[in-house]
Amino acid sequence: MKKNGAPADTFNRKRAFSAALIPMYLFTLVFVLGPLVYMIALSFMRRQGSWGIEAAFNLNNYRRILLPVYLETFRQSVKLALISTIAVIAVGYPFGYFMARLKPIWRNRVMVLLIIPFWTSALMRLYGWIIVFRANGVLDTILMKMRITDAPLRLLYTYPAVVTGMIYGLLPFMIYSVFSSAEKLDPSLTEAARIMGAGRFRAFLTVNLPLTMPGLFSGVILTFIPSMGLYYMADILGGNKIVLVGNLIRDQLLNVHDWPFAAAISVVLMILTSLFLYLYRLITRSGELEGLI
Repeated sequence: MKKNGAPADTFNRKRAFSAALIPMYLFTLVFVLGPLVYMIALSFMRRQGSWGIEAAFNLNNYRRILLPVYLETFRQSVKLALISTIAVIAVGYPFGYFMARLKPIWRNRVMVLLIIPFWTSALMRLYGWIIVFRANGVLDTILMKMRITDAPLRLLYTYPAVVTGMIYGLLPFMIYSVFSSAEKLDPSLTEAARIMGAGRFRAFLTVNLPLTMPGLFSGVILTFIPSMGLYYMADILGGNKIVLVGNLIRDQLLNVHDWPFAAAISVVLMILTSLFLYLYRLITRSGELEGLI
């Protein structure tokens, strides 16, 4: 009886598992695939009147993106994303790497300190930076008391202020990505490299760095892609002086009411981010193949 009942039990389990996946499929279809298809279709339409949309297939919205003013917005967004990512790597990689080397009790304390800022709103944290950067603010007071500067620096609503906000908001993603890879390192591999005559720095470059590259690439993806669309940071810390792709999409939706053009910009941004994700997959896959060889 057990042998005859085993296939039926297996079939029932598979059937129950498939039924449990139906809500997930419906959610993905309604809230992910549906809006995505609508956005792509909308990008080929054109605006009619103040709020209207004419369902006429055309490529005018994508041609408009090629205008110098919009290409400059994409260039500024990519430039800011690159600067922010490089700065986040410079700070986040050493932090995450050495955090993995701490004793468990200190490691947990540092992780808690990194998580605590996320308990408050991101907007509230950014307004805290306004207090730091404004004229005669916290930073100006410290610098003038240390006699480094004689007058307020007027750092608020500048490019460095926006970059600082990007670094502050995205740094934990890099730290935790690198930490997850560095925590898995086998110390015996480094010891073997040292026994073979490699110095501490060379052992790091030839052993530890390649093994932590997956975490580094994950941190780059989690930093670079969001930084192209965090328009509220440019608004709050840049004072509308720095326009990102996210600002452009928001203005087209809320101020100009040109939804088809906003959809076209969103599609182009989605294609760019998909290319970065594809490159990430190629790099990580080639690294895995080299490791197997």
